[in-house]
Amino acid sequence: MRRESGILLSVTSLPSRYGIGCFSKEAYDFVDRLEACGQSYWQILPLGPTSYGDSPYQSFSTFAGNPYLISLERLVEEGVLTEEECGAEDWGKRPGAVDYEKIYRARFRLLRKAYERSHIAEDPEFQRFKYENSWWLRDYAVFMAVKGVFGGQEWTKWAEDIRLRWNNAMDYYQREYYFDIEFQEYLQYQFIRQWRELKAYANGKGIRIIGDIPIYVAMDSADAWAHPELFQLDENNRPTAVAGCPPDGFSASGQLWGNPLYRWDYHRQTGYQWWLQRLSYCYQLYDVVRIDHFRGFDEYYSIPFGDEDATRGHWEKGPGMELFRTVKAALGEKEIIAEDLGYITDSVRRLVWESGYPGMKVLEFAFDSRDSGCASDYLPHNYPENSVAYTGTHDNETITGWYDSITEEERTLVREYLCDMRTARKNLYLPLISLIMRSSARICIIPMQDYLGLDNRCRMNTPSTVGKNWKWRLLPGQMSDEVVELIGAVTKRYGRWNWR
Repeated sequence: MRRESGILLSVTSLPSRYGIGCFSKEAYDFVDRLEACGQSYWQILPLGPTSYGDSPYQSFSTFAGNPYLISLERLVEEGVLTEEECGAEDWGKRPGAVDYEKIYRARFRLLRKAYERSHIAEDPEFQRFKYENSWWLRDYAVFMAVKGVFGGQEWTKWAEDIRLRWNNAMDYYQREYYFDIEFQEYLQYQFIRQWRELKAYANGKGIRIIGDIPIYVAMDSADAWAHPELFQLDENNRPTAVAGCPPDGFSASGQLWGNPLYRWDYHRQTGYQWWLQRLSYCYQLYDVVRIDHFRGFDEYYSIPFGDEDATRGHWEKGPGMELFRTVKAALGEKEIIAEDLGYITDSVRRLVWESGYPGMKVLEFAFDSRDSGCASDYLPHNYPENSVAYTGTHDNETITGWYDSITEEERTLVREYLCDMRTARKNLYLPLISLIMRSSARICIIPMQDYLGLDNRCRMNTPSTVGKNWKWRLLPGQMSDEVVELIGAVTKRYGRWNWR
């Protein structure tokens, strides 16, 4: 079996001129660098439009793209914006971090100008895009336009007539806010055009895209508003229970995500039609799909709506293999990575095994001093070939920050496992990366921060916290020729070079 590797980096973490990574020249440069150091994959975070907290895992739509990622330079080339207009905006003062408040104000102000100058309604390609995507696009565009009317409030707080989608209310808002709706459709048109061009460029260089999708949708989303029948909602379309996970190593009180739970009985009755649509659309955007919280298909954690934490939750049965047999029958063999981390039971292991999808192995979980012996699934000598190995994920500390934070006893375990008592602490990220790259795992994915040896100031996300996450960005020139050479050397040394 071919051995491969890749780099984990959110599109938003790319350097760029206007405050946030996007589909600009810097994205193409990053693909070139991936090719230069022999990588096979670029793993990204979800691409959906983000809401409060800026998490890509809480999106206004499971189908729509984030307007922040639209390249303003491309709009300048199209003649609907000027460089002077883009340069006059305040994008924040720290090039290594996204200032989401400034991004929100500046981007949408410029994007609205671009739309108003575009004469987009006359573009036959735009009309074709609207027709082909009408099954999700119209609801999303109306949802976002109405959200603007109500000052950005969650749809559960809108007036009853539009909250419950009465016909007269739907007609009224679509008529009165026609141009606001078309603006949202224009943003999605620009997003998909630019993303598909970038993906085609990457594929042409032998780089495949690993997309990341949350198992759940956000409560404040077009999906929940337009299709309440899919979720555990009451007669007023308010949740009866919400998603999360129980207390674990990340949080002593568990994680209260707040997403609506699926009505799996309804999905089963419809032949899992919504899931088939969702995954089919994903494979138009990505080459491989990583499904976050895969264990939720075996059993999902149900928390009473209104609780302040996850401690009173309980497990309920999910659809299991029935869903994935249906997917295979309808879509054929598709590449999926099962995010099987957290509290894992024998039935979850059986589901991953029966599906045939590779699970995930995270090095940072391997050296818990509370475990004994060498039997941990996360120790690299135990990685099966059918797995994807990581030093850490977007939810973890950087590998350097992790080593600094663990106990002295655990640091000794790491050193002994490496047979390395001499490498300077600040350079230990290199033998740790090499450790999983030489494992049997077919694919190894390394976060960009780990290849740079960065500490926890560059961490992407700390679960159960709000306000400081999803901000980290590469600085211009940080992925230098020396870094590319180092990555390439490790990749070649352990037989993971992409010879195409």
